[in-house]
Amino acid sequence: MTTRREFHKTAGLAAMAAVGAPAIGRAQAAHKWKMQSMWQAGSVNQKIFEDWVKKIREASGGRIDIEPLAVGSIIAYTETLGAMRDGVLDSHQSGAPYASGLEPGLALLGDLNGGFETPYQMQMWFEYGGGIEIARDIYKRFNSYYVGPVWWGVESVPSRKPLRTLADFKGVKMRVPEGLGAEIWRRAGVGVVTLPGSEVYTALERGVIEATDWGTLGMNNDLGYHKIAKYPIYPGFHSMPCAEVAVNLTKWNALSPDLKAILEISVRDFARDMVQRIAMEDINAAAQAKASGIELINWPAEERMKFRQLAEQSWADWAKKSPTAKKVYDSQVAFLKKLQLL
Repeated sequence: MTTRREFHKTAGLAAMAAVGAPAIGRAQAAHKWKMQSMWQAGSVNQKIFEDWVKKIREASGGRIDIEPLAVGSIIAYTETLGAMRDGVLDSHQSGAPYASGLEPGLALLGDLNGGFETPYQMQMWFEYGGGIEIARDIYKRFNSYYVGPVWWGVESVPSRKPLRTLADFKGVKMRVPEGLGAEIWRRAGVGVVTLPGSEVYTALERGVIEATDWGTLGMNNDLGYHKIAKYPIYPGFHSMPCAEVAVNLTKWNALSPDLKAILEISVRDFARDMVQRIAMEDINAAAQAKASGIELINWPAEERMKFRQLAEQSWADWAKKSPTAKKVYDSQVAFLKKLQLL
C-alpha cells in the first residue's frame, strides 16, 4: 500500500521529470551561430562583445550558443550584411554604414555625423522615434533581422598637430572611412585618406596621415595612437557611430518567442555596457594623457556648431541618394528638432 508521503514523493519526481525532459531537449537543440564583429581581436570592444555572448548562453540555458568572431574572421567587415542575406554568415555585430553601398540610408541610420550628442539621445530615436521600425524594415530586404543598436560613445580625433578650429583641418591628411563622414570632412578641406584600421598606426607613425577618425579617446589610446598623435580632440563631437546586432532572418525566425525576447532585451544591456565601459576607458585615458604631456583639445561651442552646420548640408545631400535615405533623414531631423538640437 502506498502511503500519502510516498505518493507525493512519486508524484513530485514525475512532475520534475515532465518539466525537466523538454528543458534538457531544448538545451541540446541549441541554436549555434557564428557572429562576426567589427572589432579587432584583443581590443576592449571585442572583450565586451565576448562577455555579452557568454551572458546570452547563460540566460538562454545554453539554447543559444554564439561563437564570437573578430573582424575579418570569415568575411570582410564591409560585406557582413550581404553575407547574412546569402546565408554565409549567421549573424553580425557590426555597423550599418559599412553596408551603405547596398543602401545609402544605412549611412544615416548608423552615424548621423555631428547630429546627436549622446548615445542615449539616439537610443531614444530608435526606441521612441521610429528608428527601430525603419531599421528592421531595411534589414528585412537583406534577409536579416535588426535586433538592436549598440554604441560605444562619441569619437575623438587624435592628431600629430593641434587642430583647435574647423579651419585648422584644411589641408590635413586624415584617415576617414569612405561615406557620409568622408563627404563632410572633404567639405572642411580635409585630404581624406581611406585606410583599413590595421594600417592606421603605421600610417600615423610614417606621416602618411596626420590625424585619424577612428574611435573614442580610450579606444585610440588602447591602440597606441597617442604615442604618435599627441593632440586628441576630447570630448569628441564629430561622430557617434552606432553598430548593431543583426541575425539572418531564417535563423531569427527559428527562435522561440522567449529566446527572441532574451536577445532583444540583452542587446539593450549590451549597448549600455559598451557605452559605460568605454566611457570608463575614456576617463582613464584622459588621466593618462594629462600625466604624460598629451594635450587634450576641447573645442569651444561655436566651433562645434560650425561643424554641425557643415554636416547638415551633407545630411541633406545624402538623403537624395535613395527613398530610404530620405526616410531616415526626415525621421532623424524631426527628432533632433524635438530634442532642440536643431
